[in-house]
Amino acid sequence: MTDVTEDRKMLEPMATVVSIALRLLTALATVGLVLSVARGSWGGGVVCVTDESTHISAGDASFGAPASGALVDSIPRYCAENADTALRLLNQLGELPTTLLLISSLFLLHRLLTGAAKDGIYTTQTASRLRVLGWWLLAGSLLVAIAETTARTALLADLAKEVEFTADSWLSLWSFPYLATLTALGLLTFARITKAGVTMREELEGVV
Repeated sequence: MTDVTEDRKMLEPMATVVSIALRLLTALATVGLVLSVARGSWGGGVVCVTDESTHISAGDASFGAPASGALVDSIPRYCAENADTALRLLNQLGELPTTLLLISSLFLLHRLLTGAAKDGIYTTQTASRLRVLGWWLLAGSLLVAIAETTARTALLADLAKEVEFTADSWLSLWSFPYLATLTALGLLTFARITKAGVTMREELEGVV
């Protein structure tokens, strides 16, 4: 009992913060979805996409005067007024997956922390939950990046005459999720370390 209590103390304040963040984000996402359906925002409205691969030189009239030796440029942003359902769907696919990944990852993290508080940090269950969270974050971040890049490229190709949906245009908008990938690899590494620690403790207890 003492060990579990000490483990529970070591998990704070992270466990409480994750629990609050999960509840808050879930509530906000639910309210946002209900309001979108109630307002009928899936059809009509303004949809915009930024062409982050293109930089246009701009004059001083539109921007603040640059310092000596500095240049001013802008990134084109294309918008469609009264967008139809197809454009609205592409716009949502370019933004929604990140939110879903965040909420689902917080759920798995909350499950990991509550499980560790109940069963103990140095247990097989904790190592297993760490591994699940690591793989989920690794695969999810890559799939989300691919899905959102594909949606933004398709939306840009629809709104900009000079842009076509090609591999080059897709790659120009692609951004590799370095931070999420490194975090996931770190979680998988700690899962292996935790598992090895559990095995060593069990062997020592067997010897004693």
